Amino acid sequence: MKLFIKAVAGIVALLSLTIFLLPEVSAAGFDTETVDMTSSVFMFFCGMLVFMMAPAIALFYGGMLRKQSMTSMMAQCLGVMALVMFIWWAVGYSLAASGDGQFIGGLDYIFGQGLSITEGNGNISTMQFFVFQGFFAIVTACIVFGATAERIRYSAVIAFLALWSILVYAPMAHMVWFGGFLSDGITQLGFPAQDFAGGTVVHMCSAISGVACAIAIGRRSDRVSKGRTHNVPVMFLGAMTLWIGWFGFNCGSEGAFDEIAVLAMVNTMMASAVSTIVWMGIQYFHVGRVSVTGLCAGVLAGLVGITPGCGFVDPWAAVVIGAISAAICYFGIIFMRNKSGVDDALDVMGVHGIGGIWGCLAVGIFSIAGYSWVGVGGLIEGHWEMMVGQLVNVVVTLVYCFLVSYAIMKVIDLMMMRTIGKGATLSEEEQMIGSDVVEHGESAYVM
Repeated sequence: MKLFIKAVAGIVALLSLTIFLLPEVSAAGFDTETVDMTSSVFMFFCGMLVFMMAPAIALFYGGMLRKQSMTSMMAQCLGVMALVMFIWWAVGYSLAASGDGQFIGGLDYIFGQGLSITEGNGNISTMQFFVFQGFFAIVTACIVFGATAERIRYSAVIAFLALWSILVYAPMAHMVWFGGFLSDGITQLGFPAQDFAGGTVVHMCSAISGVACAIAIGRRSDRVSKGRTHNVPVMFLGAMTLWIGWFGFNCGSEGAFDEIAVLAMVNTMMASAVSTIVWMGIQYFHVGRVSVTGLCAGVLAGLVGITPGCGFVDPWAAVVIGAISAAICYFGIIFMRNKSGVDDALDVMGVHGIGGIWGCLAVGIFSIAGYSWVGVGGLIEGHWEMMVGQLVNVVVTLVYCFLVSYAIMKVIDLMMMRTIGKGATLSEEEQMIGSDVVEHGESAYVM
């Protein structure tokens, strides 16, 4: 644990140092008309922060599970970091970022062709943009299987994500961020829509995909302990690393070091701080105490809620968004656990799904025309059209990601049953032993 903390601190210190040193020693090697060195270094730093979020998810999720599932969560995130990045390079980025289709891109950048380290959009190179967006794909994929923790086979996870990265994530990224239907398409119909850092592409997409998988493979055995955080310090460390990484996630989505990146940083901090305070109050009055697990969930609720609009709203609006995020995610988790009938193991829908929906709709309410990508404000500026566009984003994201993800998992489950005689779900006996030993042959702890 101490070694990990020192490693994180060292990485942050080293990257901070490059902000002052790299422009002086490296600027001559770039075409300054197409790459701004300040923005390039800033985006390098943000990219590393986003990448850190993947192992942070392993610690956060793993700490909240039984001790028999810690290794499996680390293995899932490590597998995602390698597999999804390779697919992103091979075909995912091309399907997302090239072409002018309404729902899917082209093959202009397949296997990394056409990417340049010197040419870009005036701020960063196309190569740097590719890898930054690849880190987003990794983090999104890591979130999905929090919903199916403790009962899914590792081979099913890997097979699912290989297909999901191409059939779900890449089309969503294209539709929202690269001129597809959920951005330029509906804007041309008179209903502008925008998502600054991934309320649709990342949070709603991963959450509803996780729910689809949870429904497809079924619930955990009733004999498996639920809702028990086995290692609070590990969970806390993962959550706090996520909080730090989120600044790279949100601020880096501006793609440049400018005043909007600073606005995104302020809004990210204010929303998460206020959501934590509100969560604290709600939990205290609801159950008479405040848990560290709850406080961490409160932090994430605000971070998820502000993500779609962090560069579009004023800080006072971020405070409101964060406060409401805490309330709806708190009671959303209760609903998902007690009323939905879905065994969402780590409350992925309760936080990422519900928080992402609210954050997306909040853009339609609080967006400021002067910050907006489409030059239109939200309801507070008298424009109702953007709210319609945001509603369309929410509905299309939930329906598309659920249907395709459910179909992928059902096909994988069927194929596994026919080929190896075992479906995607661990048996009751295997769940009791724990996926650490059954799937990976090693326990996280030697007692």
